[in-house]
Amino acid sequence: MVKYVLEELMSEDILNFDFDIPDNLLDNIQQNIEHIIRTFDVPEENKLEVIKQINYMYSRTKYLSYTDELTKLSNRRCFDNDFNKEFLRAQRYHNHLTLVMFDIDYFKQINDTFGHPCGDFVLKEIANAALQTFRQTDTVYRTGGEEFCVLLTETDINQSLIPLERFRKTVETLGLKYNNQDIHITVSIGACQYCDNIKSKEEFIEKTDSALYEAKNSGRNKTVLFK
Repeated sequence: MVKYVLEELMSEDILNFDFDIPDNLLDNIQQNIEHIIRTFDVPEENKLEVIKQINYMYSRTKYLSYTDELTKLSNRRCFDNDFNKEFLRAQRYHNHLTLVMFDIDYFKQINDTFGHPCGDFVLKEIANAALQTFRQTDTVYRTGGEEFCVLLTETDINQSLIPLERFRKTVETLGLKYNNQDIHITVSIGACQYCDNIKSKEEFIEKTDSALYEAKNSGRNKTVLFK
């Protein structure tokens, strides 16, 4: 019976499920199941093997709950969790925090012209470019279809311009090919720094989004800083 349950839990359908699990619940489930397994009247080596499989499933499930499966970036759920912590930290300690939003220009045209597999290819290339451009201490998130966020910790708005422009130019010169066809990609970027006048996370996001909106409305393929 235990073997059957494990096989069901390890199926691709389960592992690819879009998890929405409250914080700490996975930890509690894992600990409780491990305790139950140790009470089974079976040889000790069997218990250890089952616990090993459960620990793997736990790690895999937790990874999926915070990771965008296509790009391997952190997902929207992870962004909401991290952004809440960083916002509260900035409020309390007045440290520098810059929120960045960027998206791919004319992404719908890419899907319509070359197909959705090409769109997926582009998303993964953009994700790779972002991971290679930003610092390891900065987290890049895929928060929507072609929408991304970056949390630049200990970075003021003026300092952010250097990595943001470096990223924008990197994307502009990627020189992507899909099925022997050249694909030219650009991104529009908006950024805003936390300040005492920002009273809520929602206001912080709104100001950053307005900077992104200005970047797209004023020609795209540019970085706009909210000041």
